[in-house]
Amino acid sequence: MDSSGTRTLTVSEIIDRQPLSRFQISTITLCGLVLLLDGFDTQCIGFLAPSISETLAIPLKNFGSVFSAGLIGLMIAAMAMGPVADRWGRKWPVVLSALTFAVFALLTARAVSHEQLVIFRFLTGLGLGGAMPNVVALTSEYSPKRLQTVFVAMLFCGMPLGALVGGLASSVMIPLWGWRSVFYLGGILPLLIALILIKALPESVRFLTERFRTEGGKNPREILRIMQRISPGIGAADLDLSPRGAPDGAEANEGLPVRRLFTEDRAAGTILLWIPFFMNLLILYFIVNWLPGLLRQSGQPVTAGVIAVSLFSLGGIAGALSEGRVMNSCGAYATLLAQFGISAVLIGSLAFLTRSFAIMMLVTFLLGLAVQGAQAGLNALAANFYPTTVRSTGVGWALGIGRIGSIVGPAIGGMLLSMGWGPQRIFLAGMAPALCAAIAIWGTSRLRGQANVFAAELDPGRA
Repeated sequence: MDSSGTRTLTVSEIIDRQPLSRFQISTITLCGLVLLLDGFDTQCIGFLAPSISETLAIPLKNFGSVFSAGLIGLMIAAMAMGPVADRWGRKWPVVLSALTFAVFALLTARAVSHEQLVIFRFLTGLGLGGAMPNVVALTSEYSPKRLQTVFVAMLFCGMPLGALVGGLASSVMIPLWGWRSVFYLGGILPLLIALILIKALPESVRFLTERFRTEGGKNPREILRIMQRISPGIGAADLDLSPRGAPDGAEANEGLPVRRLFTEDRAAGTILLWIPFFMNLLILYFIVNWLPGLLRQSGQPVTAGVIAVSLFSLGGIAGALSEGRVMNSCGAYATLLAQFGISAVLIGSLAFLTRSFAIMMLVTFLLGLAVQGAQAGLNALAANFYPTTVRSTGVGWALGIGRIGSIVGPAIGGMLLSMGWGPQRIFLAGMAPALCAAIAIWGTSRLRGQANVFAAELDPGRA
């Protein structure tokens, strides 16, 4: 309470109680634009590989290292930039990441050799990977508790939407101006967005508040300025910025933030959260990379693969848009467990439906709905599970572990093909990762107290 006896409110309480402001909506929209550009750049290399191969006389079989280089960059940056953001803030890592992938996308357009493609894709991946955990954290921290899951999940429709835009742009631009033009577009757009971010993207007000409390911040005026854009009538006397003795303050700056993913009873929850992240991105990239080829081997026309990947992306957009509301209505545990069970059934069904084009396309759309919806849900769950002081680290490391799955998935497909496995056996084997993810989700729900990831749904104090 202040001197007049009126109760002051914390930043989180004000954000949670106030109607959503235009300022919050614009901040979340900017985060969504970053992920849309991420999806565009990540997927366009797959569409461009045949044209690059012909122009630069690089055998198509050598593009595995080009694809992997970008994914390795994504993994490293997601793990590295999370702790950086939890120490120094979210805004500037996002801006730096956008500038990085803009510059190296433009340089990729000038590549003339396989070695240059590998280097530039790796460096582009560093930019892409560094942005994602921080836009997730920013979105979570500017959302009221009642809408956190909805907005974080919706954020991830930017990835499949960006992939869809990348495919459409490639189909129009390659015949007119060649493959280099797509990379120029993929570099100019994030460069423009980065300039907007410098001006318009705020620092996380929850991060600023925690730093003020734990490090004795000297300037609360920035916090007040942001809060007045969220709730215009608020004054300095209405804000509670007093230090706390909560765990966030006790360990926030002792050693690396990564260590805190395994303290305060979070170790088991962290490990069991990583398993579905790994398995789901393994499934996602396995499907995107190998579904067209496997359909072709099953006797479908070449166009079937393009249509299937496009429908998978459309399903992903629908899944991400609806995931948050479904999780709020049915609970995260029931939603994710159902999605992984359905994913296993749908992947297995592909083994027996390869001759029916219409049913195959329906299954592919539903698979995109389940797999990419689950990915959006997992990200929302991670953002809710970790406190403000390690939120970017927690999300970044979960995504980094997932990126290992995105590298392993395509490699497993190639290995099984080299062993002489046919499409039917490969699709049946593809059920295993989804079942492993479902078992991990079930195991996580059995943990008690703070170790249970799903307890975050019921505990507003974790925001």
